[in-house]
Amino acid sequence: MRPRGGEHYRQLKQVLSEFKLHTVCDEAQCPNIGECWEHGAATIILMGDVCTRRCHFCAVGNGKPAPLDPSEPDNVAGAVVRLGLRYIVLTSVNRDDLPDQGSNHFARTVEAIHASSPDCGIEVLIPDFRGDRDCISRVARTPLTVLAHNAETVPRLYKPVRPGSDYERSLRVLSLAKELRADLLTKSGLMLGLGETNDETLAVARDLRAHGCDILTLGQYLRPSKNELAVERYVTPKEFVELREAALVLGFRHVESGPLVRSSYHAWQHVC
Repeated sequence: MRPRGGEHYRQLKQVLSEFKLHTVCDEAQCPNIGECWEHGAATIILMGDVCTRRCHFCAVGNGKPAPLDPSEPDNVAGAVVRLGLRYIVLTSVNRDDLPDQGSNHFARTVEAIHASSPDCGIEVLIPDFRGDRDCISRVARTPLTVLAHNAETVPRLYKPVRPGSDYERSLRVLSLAKELRADLLTKSGLMLGLGETNDETLAVARDLRAHGCDILTLGQYLRPSKNELAVERYVTPKEFVELREAALVLGFRHVESGPLVRSSYHAWQHVC
């Protein structure tokens, strides 16, 4: 993990604490936290830090979440103003306990940011919302720059890696977002090293392009703790380069590929 510290890092940490906001950077133990926070970029995790699903690769806690904080959208917007951010990524835990699965909370947050910081680019990394069209529409029709939803792994590994999720449903989330807003950039990401082959990875890339996905991220799965799935293999830097080149041939607007890449890594550069 890269060292933490620096003026921008400390400022961002202080402001996030003041506004009582969580980040996926901390919750998911991202290896890039020092680099991104020093750059002034963070991925805010909405709706608490307890997830209603139990993906076997993720360190975020699961169980019964607390009620939504109605002040959170305005708090996020306030933090963006205070930090002077030009690009923000929002994600969330799964909230299958809520009738709208948290889609309105997402939308309210995007709208609050846009109202107070209209020049700030906004990316959301959404759960699958169980494929519900109304939920996806509520978020897609906000003033977003990028809508992301991660495939995470290849179809063969969904059961051991993502119980409760469905590969075809994840593809439909992306295609539906494009159907609802043709100008919206869509994005997805995969973790490598869970037992997939490179051919399977490229097959997913082809599926994503067929469903209108514009941006792809490929990164090495790193086991957060002994409670999560073990790493099956470490993909070589050369393979990451080759996979990026092969994916670009498929027509992606941008492919970020490397051992420490995560979905929001260098996100502000993906839309240039």
